Amino acid sequence: MNKKERAAEIFDRLSKRYPSPKPALSYSNPWELLVATALSAQCTDERVNKVTPVFFERWPEISDAAEADVTEIEEVVRSTGFFRNKAKNIKAAAQRIMSEYGGEVPKTMAELTTLGGVARKTASIVLSNAFGVNEGIAVDTHVKRLAFRMGLTDKTDPIRVEKDLMPLFPHDQWGDVNHSLVFFGREICPARKPKCDICELADICPKKGVE
Repeated sequence: MNKKERAAEIFDRLSKRYPSPKPALSYSNPWELLVATALSAQCTDERVNKVTPVFFERWPEISDAAEADVTEIEEVVRSTGFFRNKAKNIKAAAQRIMSEYGGEVPKTMAELTTLGGVARKTASIVLSNAFGVNEGIAVDTHVKRLAFRMGLTDKTDPIRVEKDLMPLFPHDQWGDVNHSLVFFGREICPARKPKCDICELADICPKKGVE
């Protein structure tokens, strides 16, 4: 079984487990998803979902965040970790959206990645889930780990992992690939002690790096 065949089988099996995968982050529009995704770095989705309602009650519109006192944003997002950088980036992103994009979250990878703190991973998540546009595969710690373990890449840099993954999956699957691998990584294939004995991919997984 070559990489493309294994990727197809992995996606087929995970699609049965997760038939309609959606982000675990709570949001109701592209800006809310962008903020939630930015806050989720090095933080659990559960924690982020407790913080974002407070954030959006305080600053309901992009224009409100653009004009907010960054120290006040820091206090609201403090529990998500790295709060100073996150607060600075959220405010900067809001300001750029207001000044350069007419107050609307842009809909392309090139534009999104000009926003404060927005790299390809965040941009891919926003594009796929808020706009139905697949320009990339979001590679977080779970996707990176599983792609390596399953022999779909031998890289560790997220950008290079993404480049290896994109040709292996049909374009319209890219968003679901991210969600499925993230959920599976949390439930079955964590960094330590993967549950290979109950894994529905065990027979096709080379288990690279698993002790």
